Amino acid sequence: MTLDTSLQYAGTLDRNDSLSRFRSEFPLAASHIYLDGNSLGLMSVRAEKSLIAIMESWRQLGIDGWSAGPYPWFDLSERLGSMMAPLVGADPDEVIITGSTTVNLHQLMATFYHPEGTRTKILADSLTFPSDIYAIKSQLRIHGQDPDEDLIQVPSKDGFTLDEDRIIQAMTDDVALVILPSVLYVSGQLLDMAKLTQEAHRRQIAIGFDLAHSAGIMPHQLAAWGVDFAFWCTYKYLNGGPGSVGALYVSRRHFSKTPGLAGWFSSDKHTQFDMAHTLVPAPNAGAFQIGTPHLLSLAPLLGSLEMFLDADMDQIRDKSLRLTRYLMDLVDHRLKHYGFRIVNPDTDSRRGGHVALAHPEAVRICKALKARHVIPDYRPPQVIRLAPIPFYTTYQDVWNAVDQLLQIMEHHEYEHYPNQREVIA
Repeated sequence: MTLDTSLQYAGTLDRNDSLSRFRSEFPLAASHIYLDGNSLGLMSVRAEKSLIAIMESWRQLGIDGWSAGPYPWFDLSERLGSMMAPLVGADPDEVIITGSTTVNLHQLMATFYHPEGTRTKILADSLTFPSDIYAIKSQLRIHGQDPDEDLIQVPSKDGFTLDEDRIIQAMTDDVALVILPSVLYVSGQLLDMAKLTQEAHRRQIAIGFDLAHSAGIMPHQLAAWGVDFAFWCTYKYLNGGPGSVGALYVSRRHFSKTPGLAGWFSSDKHTQFDMAHTLVPAPNAGAFQIGTPHLLSLAPLLGSLEMFLDADMDQIRDKSLRLTRYLMDLVDHRLKHYGFRIVNPDTDSRRGGHVALAHPEAVRICKALKARHVIPDYRPPQVIRLAPIPFYTTYQDVWNAVDQLLQIMEHHEYEHYPNQREVIA
């Protein structure tokens, strides 16, 4: 089938896009081609309004905002967890909005990692986000284990992707816990969570996933797959704002577990204000909260998640795959002579929400793109990540981004910039 590379064809795709109605809710999308939503999603009008609503409750009600107003604060984490649950294929009481990605990982490891006998090791991979590895090593030390001996990191053959069979082979009798990403943050490879969960459980090993690069861009079926736990941030595809509060999932099979890191908000809501010194944990995922929720960082999620409930995760995933496929096709057709290499999986079922282009001049090319109001993301080793977001990226945006990239390469514009990444890549 011949690829139509015309801008007119991109316009036709946009006119047939059922999600195009959401673009006007993201002001910055009108002036920039923003392809960095896998790092920080854009602010929506709805997110801004819900933030203002919580601030108004504080201004007008003071402490009574905990129990009054349009969004009472006391159970707001639970309310947002219920809104989030359909996005990850969970029951409402299995998801809670709390903490941050790394804090939640610490909580879950403190709860699920219990080295006993020969089962002392934690299995991870060599390509996961560094913060997860820092946390894993920390928990190993806390439990009296040696990170050099008790952390297994499955290597990559090509430096970009993982072989799931090698991961399964590493699920040996000395592994106590498996922690893996759903989508690799550099290459965008989507792992088969259902298969990995099944294989871990066949070996009596608990398994959890970091969904930071999949939550909000594709459907999940955490409960149906049997995943023990998961954790994720909300500021990428979920558009919750910089530093927005994280999320975690715990299968109801584990509701009887005592939270490894207990705090006041681990309490059952009915007894929390009894002020007893014996914790009565919440009978659901709320037990895995620790401290008071950060209300002003929760607030934008009310508006953002409302948008996800207005849309459909299958539609979001379908458009995401179409956008990334279109982007890859245009790169192959228009940039094939300029040294770009697509390192994300080509198969739709194995690809997350972004395209990863490897190029020796990736740092300088990213700077040249930003000067043209095309916002990419750089990640070592020499990778340009481009994430077209279904809510606010058009097919014409994708066409124009590739056209801008072509002009940068044709005129060697990247040579005007130093070959050194910024503090924030």
